[in-house]
Amino acid sequence: MDIRLNLIVFTLFCGCSCLTCLAQRRQDANGNLQQTIHLTPMCVYQGDTIPYVKLPTVYIFKPLKFKNKREVAKYQKLIRDVKKVLPISKEVNRAVIETYEYLQTLPNEKARQRHIKAVEKSLKEQYTPRLKKLTFAQGKLLIKLVDRQTNSTGYELVKAFMGPFKAGMYQTFAALFGASLKKEYDATGDDALTERIILMVESGQL
Repeated sequence: MDIRLNLIVFTLFCGCSCLTCLAQRRQDANGNLQQTIHLTPMCVYQGDTIPYVKLPTVYIFKPLKFKNKREVAKYQKLIRDVKKVLPISKEVNRAVIETYEYLQTLPNEKARQRHIKAVEKSLKEQYTPRLKKLTFAQGKLLIKLVDRQTNSTGYELVKAFMGPFKAGMYQTFAALFGASLKKEYDATGDDALTERIILMVESGQL
């Protein structure tokens, strides 16, 4: 970015800040002029105070090429599946972090096991109705996205919190439907297209 472009960007930021303040000037019921002031994040650079504006990340990928309409439909379906499943995987990640942090505060193993059982019951009540509405493909995608969000497979999470017996039981149950809790997310390999979609969804580009 050259000096001229820097000056243009700086001028636009300053102009936007001024316009924001002016836009808040209005009259009350008695005709008195009022002004609401909004604070803008600032940064100091070489002694100058400059408005700080955080711009969203914009991802630029090589255009996709589809051989036929079937591939286009498959891609669009993956977008819909990601949009439906990604929020759930993030909720699971938050639940894992919160549970782990709370377990560290409990005095003994008995108290931890009691809390884990309560969490398991709560999660089943909260998520069972939602998971029942997922298609088979969405369920398999969720398993992978949980690994993406938590850096642990579903099998590893169940084993860590509920023990190897329940982990094996859930894995066997998943296998009956052709799924696996041990499935890992491969952002640069098999799941590269999914990763591309996730990044664009999170940035608001899809």
